[in-house]
Amino acid sequence: MSKNDDVLLRRLQGDVAWITMNRPERLNALDDTLVDALRGYFQGLHAGSPERVVVLQGEGRAFCAGLDLKERETGGRRGVTEVLAHQQRIRDIMIAMRRCPQPIIAIVQGAAAGGGFALALAADIRLATPDARMNAAFIRIGLSACDVGVSYFLPRMVGSSVAAEYMLTGRFLAAQRAYQLGLVSRVAPLPELQAEAQALADDMLHATPLGLRLTKDALGHAVDAASLEAVIALEDRNQVLCSQSEDFQEGVRAFIEKRAPHYKGR
Repeated sequence: MSKNDDVLLRRLQGDVAWITMNRPERLNALDDTLVDALRGYFQGLHAGSPERVVVLQGEGRAFCAGLDLKERETGGRRGVTEVLAHQQRIRDIMIAMRRCPQPIIAIVQGAAAGGGFALALAADIRLATPDARMNAAFIRIGLSACDVGVSYFLPRMVGSSVAAEYMLTGRFLAAQRAYQLGLVSRVAPLPELQAEAQALADDMLHATPLGLRLTKDALGHAVDAASLEAVIALEDRNQVLCSQSEDFQEGVRAFIEKRAPHYKGR
Protein backbone atom coordinates (compact mmCIF):
# COMPACT_ATOMS: atom_id res chain seq x y z
CA MET A 1 0.00 0.00 0.00
CA SER A 2 1.39 3.42 -0.97
CA LYS A 3 1.33 6.50 1.20
CA ASN A 4 -1.29 7.92 -1.17
CA ASP A 5 -3.57 5.04 -0.20
CA ASP A 6 -3.14 6.00 3.47
CA VAL A 7 -4.24 9.63 3.00
CA LEU A 8 -7.01 8.99 0.46
CA LEU A 9 -9.25 6.05 1.28
CA ARG A 10 -11.27 4.65 -1.62
CA ARG A 11 -14.30 2.39 -1.22
CA LEU A 12 -16.42 1.29 -4.16
CA GLN A 13 -20.04 0.37 -3.40
CA GLY A 14 -21.54 -0.80 -6.64
CA ASP A 15 -21.33 2.17 -8.99
CA VAL A 16 -20.66 4.70 -6.19
CA ALA A 17 -17.13 5.56 -5.01
CA TRP A 18 -16.71 6.85 -1.46
CA ILE A 19 -13.51 8.91 -1.30
CA THR A 20 -12.29 9.94 2.14
CA MET A 21 -9.46 12.36 2.87
CA ASN A 22 -7.66 10.65 5.75
CA ARG A 23 -5.44 13.06 7.68
CA PRO A 24 -7.73 13.67 10.66
CA GLU A 25 -4.84 14.61 12.95
CA ARG A 26 -4.19 17.59 10.61
CA LEU A 27 -7.87 18.28 9.86
CA ASN A 28 -7.25 16.76 6.41
CA ALA A 29 -5.01 19.68 5.48
CA LEU A 30 -3.51 19.47 2.00
CA ASP A 31 0.07 18.25 2.17
CA ASP A 32 1.96 17.13 -0.94
CA THR A 33 0.86 13.52 -0.55
CA LEU A 34 -2.84 14.31 -0.25
CA VAL A 35 -2.64 16.80 -3.13
CA ASP A 36 -1.04 14.18 -5.35
CA ALA A 37 -3.59 11.56 -4.30
CA LEU A 38 -6.60 13.79 -4.99
CA ARG A 39 -5.22 15.02 -8.29
CA GLY A 40 -4.30 11.51 -9.42
CA TYR A 41 -7.71 10.13 -8.51
CA PHE A 42 -9.84 12.77 -10.22
CA GLN A 43 -7.61 13.01 -13.28
CA GLY A 44 -7.88 9.25 -13.63
CA LEU A 45 -11.67 9.26 -13.86
CA HIS A 46 -13.15 8.73 -17.33
CA ALA A 47 -16.32 7.46 -18.98
CA GLY A 48 -15.22 3.84 -18.61
CA SER A 49 -14.37 4.05 -14.90
CA PRO A 50 -16.25 1.59 -12.65
CA GLU A 51 -17.68 4.44 -10.56
CA ARG A 52 -20.51 6.50 -11.98
CA VAL A 53 -20.94 8.78 -8.94
CA VAL A 54 -18.33 9.97 -6.42
CA VAL A 55 -18.89 10.99 -2.78
CA LEU A 56 -16.06 13.07 -1.27
CA GLN A 57 -15.71 13.46 2.49
CA GLY A 58 -13.13 13.99 5.22
CA GLU A 59 -12.21 11.71 8.10
CA GLY A 60 -12.63 13.12 11.61
CA ARG A 61 -14.01 16.49 12.61
CA ALA A 62 -13.16 18.50 9.48
CA PHE A 63 -13.66 18.26 5.75
CA CYS A 64 -10.38 19.93 4.82
CA ALA A 65 -8.56 22.78 6.59
CA GLY A 66 -6.80 23.91 3.43
CA LEU A 67 -3.07 24.00 2.73
CA ASP A 68 -0.89 22.36 5.37
CA LEU A 69 1.08 25.43 6.48
CA LYS A 70 3.27 23.45 8.87
CA GLU A 71 4.55 21.36 5.98
CA ARG A 72 5.28 24.55 4.07
CA GLU A 73 7.26 25.98 7.00
CA THR A 74 9.45 22.90 7.27
CA GLY A 75 9.98 22.63 3.53
CA GLY A 76 12.28 25.63 3.25
CA ARG A 77 11.93 28.64 0.98
CA ARG A 78 10.94 27.81 -2.59
CA GLY A 79 11.68 29.71 -5.77
CA VAL A 80 9.03 31.19 -8.04
CA THR A 81 9.12 28.30 -10.50
CA GLU A 82 8.69 25.70 -7.75
CA VAL A 83 5.90 27.66 -6.07
CA LEU A 84 4.04 28.01 -9.37
CA ALA A 85 4.36 24.28 -10.04
CA HIS A 86 2.98 23.55 -6.56
CA GLN A 87 0.12 26.00 -7.12
CA GLN A 88 -0.77 24.29 -10.38
CA ARG A 89 -0.72 20.84 -8.79
CA ILE A 90 -3.43 21.99 -6.38
CA ARG A 91 -5.56 23.85 -8.92
CA ASP A 92 -5.46 20.82 -11.21
CA ILE A 93 -7.58 18.94 -8.64
CA MET A 94 -10.48 21.36 -9.05
CA ILE A 95 -10.15 21.38 -12.84
CA ALA A 96 -10.21 17.57 -12.85
CA MET A 97 -13.27 17.52 -10.59
CA ARG A 98 -15.16 19.72 -13.06
CA ARG A 99 -13.92 17.84 -16.14
CA CYS A 100 -14.51 14.29 -14.95
CA PRO A 101 -17.80 12.80 -16.18
CA GLN A 102 -18.87 11.55 -12.74
CA PRO A 103 -21.12 13.76 -10.56
CA ILE A 104 -19.41 14.55 -7.25
CA ILE A 105 -21.24 14.90 -3.93
CA ALA A 106 -19.25 16.61 -1.15
CA ILE A 107 -20.14 15.97 2.49
CA VAL A 108 -18.76 18.98 4.37
CA GLN A 109 -18.32 18.59 8.10
CA GLY A 110 -16.47 21.07 10.29
CA ALA A 111 -13.94 23.29 8.56
CA ALA A 112 -13.67 23.68 4.80
CA ALA A 113 -11.10 26.44 4.59
CA GLY A 114 -8.98 27.72 1.74
CA GLY A 115 -8.26 24.78 -0.53
CA GLY A 116 -10.88 22.77 1.35
CA PHE A 117 -13.45 25.43 0.46
CA ALA A 118 -12.38 25.11 -3.18
CA LEU A 119 -12.79 21.34 -3.06
CA ALA A 120 -16.33 21.73 -1.77
CA LEU A 121 -17.17 24.33 -4.41
CA ALA A 122 -15.76 22.14 -7.20
CA ALA A 123 -18.21 19.37 -6.29
CA ASP A 124 -21.58 19.25 -8.04
CA ILE A 125 -23.64 18.93 -4.83
CA ARG A 126 -22.72 19.98 -1.30
CA LEU A 127 -24.23 18.63 1.93
CA ALA A 128 -23.19 20.16 5.25
CA THR A 129 -23.24 19.25 8.92
CA PRO A 130 -24.56 21.93 11.32
CA ASP A 131 -21.00 22.74 12.43
CA ALA A 132 -19.68 23.19 8.88
CA ARG A 133 -17.77 26.44 8.36
CA MET A 134 -16.34 27.50 5.00
CA ASN A 135 -14.07 30.40 4.15
CA ALA A 136 -11.57 31.77 1.65
CA ALA A 137 -8.80 31.56 4.22
CA PHE A 138 -6.09 32.61 1.77
CA ILE A 139 -6.75 36.32 2.37
CA ARG A 140 -6.14 35.91 6.11
CA ILE A 141 -2.56 34.72 5.64
CA GLY A 142 -1.32 37.41 3.26
CA LEU A 143 -2.60 36.01 -0.04
CA SER A 144 -5.46 36.92 -2.35
CA ALA A 145 -8.80 35.27 -1.66
CA CYS A 146 -8.98 34.48 -5.37
CA ASP A 147 -7.34 31.06 -5.49
CA VAL A 148 -7.75 27.56 -6.98
CA GLY A 149 -11.13 28.30 -8.50
CA VAL A 150 -12.91 30.00 -5.59
CA SER A 151 -13.36 33.31 -7.43
CA TYR A 152 -14.87 31.40 -10.35
CA PHE A 153 -17.26 29.19 -8.43
CA LEU A 154 -18.50 31.35 -5.56
CA PRO A 155 -19.94 34.38 -7.46
CA ARG A 156 -21.75 32.04 -9.83
CA MET A 157 -23.29 30.15 -6.91
CA VAL A 158 -24.23 32.93 -4.49
CA GLY A 159 -23.97 36.16 -6.50
CA SER A 160 -21.24 38.78 -6.71
CA SER A 161 -22.17 40.78 -3.61
CA VAL A 162 -22.26 37.81 -1.24
CA ALA A 163 -19.10 36.39 -2.81
CA ALA A 164 -17.32 39.72 -2.27
CA GLU A 165 -18.51 39.81 1.33
CA TYR A 166 -16.86 36.51 2.17
CA MET A 167 -13.82 36.78 -0.08
CA LEU A 168 -12.77 40.31 0.87
CA THR A 169 -13.09 39.55 4.58
CA GLY A 170 -12.19 35.88 4.89
CA ARG A 171 -15.22 35.49 7.15
CA PHE A 172 -16.55 32.01 7.78
CA LEU A 173 -19.73 31.04 5.99
CA ALA A 174 -21.82 29.01 8.44
CA ALA A 175 -23.83 25.97 7.37
CA GLN A 176 -27.26 27.54 7.82
CA ARG A 177 -26.28 30.67 5.90
CA ALA A 178 -24.85 28.47 3.14
CA TYR A 179 -28.16 26.62 3.00
CA GLN A 180 -30.12 29.87 2.79
CA LEU A 181 -27.91 30.96 -0.11
CA GLY A 182 -28.39 27.68 -1.92
CA LEU A 183 -24.69 26.81 -1.66
CA VAL A 184 -25.49 23.57 0.14
CA SER A 185 -28.51 21.36 -0.48
CA ARG A 186 -29.04 20.07 3.04
CA VAL A 187 -27.85 20.61 6.61
CA ALA A 188 -28.06 17.61 8.94
CA PRO A 189 -25.93 15.39 11.22
CA LEU A 190 -23.22 13.41 9.46
CA PRO A 191 -24.96 10.00 9.44
CA GLU A 192 -28.04 11.55 7.83
CA LEU A 193 -25.90 13.27 5.21
CA GLN A 194 -24.12 10.03 4.35
CA ALA A 195 -27.51 8.36 3.90
CA GLU A 196 -28.68 11.31 1.78
CA ALA A 197 -25.53 11.12 -0.36
CA GLN A 198 -26.24 7.46 -1.03
CA ALA A 199 -29.87 8.26 -1.83
CA LEU A 200 -28.83 11.01 -4.24
CA ALA A 201 -26.35 8.65 -5.90
CA ASP A 202 -29.01 5.96 -6.20
CA ASP A 203 -31.34 8.42 -7.91
CA MET A 204 -28.57 9.48 -10.29
CA LEU A 205 -28.02 5.86 -11.24
CA HIS A 206 -31.57 5.71 -12.61
CA ALA A 207 -30.18 7.81 -15.47
CA THR A 208 -28.36 6.13 -18.32
CA PRO A 209 -24.54 6.40 -18.07
CA LEU A 210 -24.51 8.65 -21.14
CA GLY A 211 -27.41 10.79 -19.93
CA LEU A 212 -25.76 11.35 -16.56
CA ARG A 213 -22.41 12.29 -18.10
CA LEU A 214 -23.91 14.67 -20.64
CA THR A 215 -26.06 16.36 -17.99
CA LYS A 216 -23.01 17.20 -15.87
CA ASP A 217 -21.18 18.34 -19.01
CA ALA A 218 -24.01 20.60 -20.17
CA LEU A 219 -24.54 22.12 -16.72
CA GLY A 220 -20.88 23.09 -16.62
CA HIS A 221 -20.99 24.73 -20.03
CA ALA A 222 -24.34 26.43 -19.43
CA VAL A 223 -22.87 28.51 -16.59
CA ASP A 224 -20.65 30.37 -19.05
CA ALA A 225 -22.73 30.10 -22.21
CA ALA A 226 -22.96 33.22 -24.36
CA SER A 227 -26.71 32.98 -24.89
CA LEU A 228 -29.89 30.98 -24.42
CA GLU A 229 -29.53 29.79 -27.98
CA ALA A 230 -26.04 28.41 -27.25
CA VAL A 231 -27.35 26.44 -24.27
CA ILE A 232 -30.32 25.07 -26.20
CA ALA A 233 -28.03 24.00 -29.04
CA LEU A 234 -26.01 22.01 -26.51
CA GLU A 235 -29.20 20.52 -25.07
CA ASP A 236 -30.34 19.56 -28.57
CA ARG A 237 -27.06 17.73 -29.15
CA ASN A 238 -27.35 15.87 -25.85
CA GLN A 239 -30.90 14.72 -26.48
CA VAL A 240 -30.14 13.47 -29.98
CA LEU A 241 -27.05 11.58 -28.77
CA CYS A 242 -28.93 9.99 -25.87
CA SER A 243 -31.93 9.04 -28.01
CA GLN A 244 -29.71 6.96 -30.28
CA SER A 245 -28.40 4.73 -27.48
CA GLU A 246 -29.60 1.23 -26.59
CA ASP A 247 -29.87 2.40 -22.99
CA PHE A 248 -32.49 4.96 -23.98
CA GLN A 249 -34.64 2.19 -25.45
CA GLU A 250 -34.16 0.17 -22.26
CA GLY A 251 -35.10 3.19 -20.14
CA VAL A 252 -38.34 3.66 -22.05
CA ARG A 253 -39.21 -0.04 -21.76
CA ALA A 254 -38.45 -0.04 -18.04
CA PHE A 255 -40.64 3.03 -17.51
CA ILE A 256 -43.57 1.44 -19.37
CA GLU A 257 -43.13 -1.89 -17.60
CA LYS A 258 -42.69 -0.15 -14.21
CA ARG A 259 -39.40 -1.86 -13.37
CA ALA A 260 -35.80 -0.84 -12.72
CA PRO A 261 -33.80 -0.34 -15.91
CA HIS A 262 -30.76 -2.48 -16.73
CA TYR A 263 -28.29 -0.26 -18.52
CA LYS A 264 -25.31 -1.60 -20.45
CA GLY A 265 -23.59 1.66 -21.28
CA ARG A 266 -24.44 1.37 -24.97
